[in-house]
Amino acid sequence: MTVLSERPWLANYADGVPNEIPLPDGSLYDLVAASIAEYPRGVALEFFGRETTYAELGAQIDRAAEGLRLLGVQKGDRVALVLPNCPQHIVAFYAVLRLGAVVVEHNPLYTPRELRHQFEDHEAKVVIAWNKVVDTLQDFPTDVAVEKIISVDVTRSMPFLTRTLLRLPIAKARESRTALTTSVHGTIVWEELLKSAPIDAHIVRPEAGDLALIQYTSGTTGYPKGAMLTHLNLLTNAAQARAWVPTIPLGTAVVYAVLPMFHAYGLTLCLTFAMSMGARLVLFPKFDPELVLAVIKKHPATFLPAVPPIYERLTAAADAAGVSLKGIEIAISGAMPLAAAVVEPWEERTGGTLVEGYGLSETSPVLIANPVGPTRRAGTVGLPLPNTEIRIVDPENPTVDRGPGEEGELIVRGPQVFSGYWGKSEETTEVFVPTEDDGKDWFRTGDIATVDADGFVKIVDRIKEIIITGGFNVAPSEVEEALRQHESIADAAVVGLPSERNGEDVVAAVVLAEGATLDENAVRDFVRTNLAAYKVPIRVVSVEELPKSLIGKVLRRQVRDQLVDKR
Repeated sequence: MTVLSERPWLANYADGVPNEIPLPDGSLYDLVAASIAEYPRGVALEFFGRETTYAELGAQIDRAAEGLRLLGVQKGDRVALVLPNCPQHIVAFYAVLRLGAVVVEHNPLYTPRELRHQFEDHEAKVVIAWNKVVDTLQDFPTDVAVEKIISVDVTRSMPFLTRTLLRLPIAKARESRTALTTSVHGTIVWEELLKSAPIDAHIVRPEAGDLALIQYTSGTTGYPKGAMLTHLNLLTNAAQARAWVPTIPLGTAVVYAVLPMFHAYGLTLCLTFAMSMGARLVLFPKFDPELVLAVIKKHPATFLPAVPPIYERLTAAADAAGVSLKGIEIAISGAMPLAAAVVEPWEERTGGTLVEGYGLSETSPVLIANPVGPTRRAGTVGLPLPNTEIRIVDPENPTVDRGPGEEGELIVRGPQVFSGYWGKSEETTEVFVPTEDDGKDWFRTGDIATVDADGFVKIVDRIKEIIITGGFNVAPSEVEEALRQHESIADAAVVGLPSERNGEDVVAAVVLAEGATLDENAVRDFVRTNLAAYKVPIRVVSVEELPKSLIGKVLRRQVRDQLVDKR
């Protein structure tokens, strides 16, 4: 029996948050169908000002599902989605699930090589894709060729006036139109799919235990793997999120989809969580502060999930434009550490709350979040959500628990945890620790963490990104935080490079603040005042920018490769 088995975090839940929630029944389609029945006249989607009601959304889903069925899509088939945030993405997602088929989400900005690798893995034969990506899909070699491509023109979901302006013979309009759409051949046009009759209500719906989604991991430590998530996994995580923020009203909430919905974070908090509440989901094909500020003037967000760089840019843009952020109630940040320098100006300008959370693709994704209330704790990612259990264990022997406050690998279990990787039984076995009780096996997050006496979790770093220099472990995040305190440094990434003497050397790549020059010795002397000597970078290298994922997370593996090439 460990201290954490007593779940000390429950005492610090915000008012109104239950210790446990009942597991949901049915499927993700039932989730959106319930909101359609409850709020038929409510606005479900907003895209560049054009509104779609829940009744209209339901009709489109049912027609798209029948169109896919007539194309031969059956229960268990994989259907690939390669779409930005747009109304068609929402419709396609739930239409595929209505048939009991499996959604496979993809980043439409991936290179042809990256997309091909994923298609080789999941072997989907039907794809619903942004027309800007169609050429890439049609150029696939015959061994991974898809059979049917349904092309989506995102501009067709915009208001008539916006579409008209995009067709004007002026450079700016032409540039915007080129970025959003293109002509394609040899596909089924999305609008043709919607000409089908609504799907017959008697066609069997999926069940909670059925596979719903293959969500590819970010691939920061190698080729991405497809995490298999069931309807129950995703339904539960949406329900856990609702339980965590009980003050958000049903039927009238406004949620901003500035995060890409093909990413696990955006998918759950926008595609499922928002739809389950009958919320108005405002869709942005990419994050653009001007577009977001224009919506804030009319419909401030009740709930805004994002990442720290988005909050920083939105705060700066609002200040520059003289736009008030008042009315944005709850914001949750993930994917990277959330600094007080981001939280304080945001909360001052919004009058709302900004808290940090934590999760992984394999966990649907949210596992842990700070309470939305006075018990939140800065510098931590918060407390395990209801129905979630955690342990801190020895990374070399995960059956051995670490004591309170000691660093170790975070392992977790709960109904939102995935069942394994698509087609990769060995990799699946490697990430689970067999249970010693009657419960589910424990998932190894690969993150080093600590848990304090009150149950608050602090993430130290990724196991595979820990630098071992002279026998000592160095957490890159700790060194990066120290570097960012220097006035000449705007951003930093720290990696380990091979060293004959030390095993690895601590090396930093930094982006300089505007107008600054790099004084390497001065920077090293500065961080030495806050870090042990072995943690101080042996080299500090100035770079123009750091490679980042679409949601802004620094890709340390790519930084490491670039620094190796510069040696």
